[in-house]
Formats: sequence, C-alpha cells, structure tokens
Amino acid sequence: MDNLTNTEEKLPDRKHPAHGILIVASQPTIIFDTVCTKNRGTWLANDSVHDLLRQVWFEASAWLMGRYIIMPDHIHFFAAATLSEISYDNWVRYWKSQFSKRHKTAGHDWLVDHWDSRIRSESAYAEKWDYMLQNPVRAGLVARSEDWPYQGVIHNLPWR
Repeated sequence: MDNLTNTEEKLPDRKHPAHGILIVASQPTIIFDTVCTKNRGTWLANDSVHDLLRQVWFEASAWLMGRYIIMPDHIHFFAAATLSEISYDNWVRYWKSQFSKRHKTAGHDWLVDHWDSRIRSESAYAEKWDYMLQNPVRAGLVARSEDWPYQGVIHNLPWR
C-alpha cells in the first residue's frame, strides 16, 4: 500500500513531457520550447542549418516563431498562437519534418518529442530569454552572448 495521505496524489512517472497548451483569454499565448537533436548530435550550429531553419519557420505560419537560440544539439525558442486551428504539437512536427525533407543529411535527425511550457508572466518571459541568451556562454562557445551567430527573431512577440 502507498504511504500517501488522502490529500496527497501520486505523481505520474514521466519519460516524456506533458503537452497541451492552455489558452488564457487575458494573456498572450507565448510558448517557451526546447527541441533537441536525436542522440544529442551536434549538427545544428552552422550557417546552412540556421538559414534553412529560418526559411522553414517563416513558411510555417500556423504559429509564429519568435526569438530563438540554436545550440549545437538543441534549439530554444518562443512561439505564439495565431488564429490557426493547428495544434502547437502538430506545428512543431510540421516544421521539423519540412526542415528534414529539405536538409537531407543522413544522421541529422530530431528527437521525436520537445519540451514546451506556456509563459505566464512578462517577468517569466524576460527570465527565459536571459536563460536562452546565456546558453552559448555557459557552454563555453562564446565569451559574450551577443557574439553567438546562431540566434535571432522571426516575429516580434511582445508580452502586451
């Protein structure tokens, strides 16, 4: 028998993130996400991948890609809802598949899942952006975040 009281719940064991974006009418719907390469392959941080990702993100307009940082083995980014009825998870699958169809490089595969969370406040939005900016510095790839060439913005996603 579990050693739980009536007020405690047993949390599920998760090997994959829980998905589903809660839309709150009084707040912007801005998502912070991390997409990783399969087996943490380090093939993302280069000019050709950066250019192709930007092209795919411009075209995949069901959700709007905001600020992003491309690291060697993962991407952090913000995305925002549009009036599209396409779910966020389907949009992520779509742009990953469009990229892969055009990139056509053996061994350059995506991890199937991704790790998303809805931003709930302007301060959380700023904190996540600062975390993203410092990623290449923490990894020892550059001394200053502004020197990292694989970052940018597709759509400006203001909190208000």
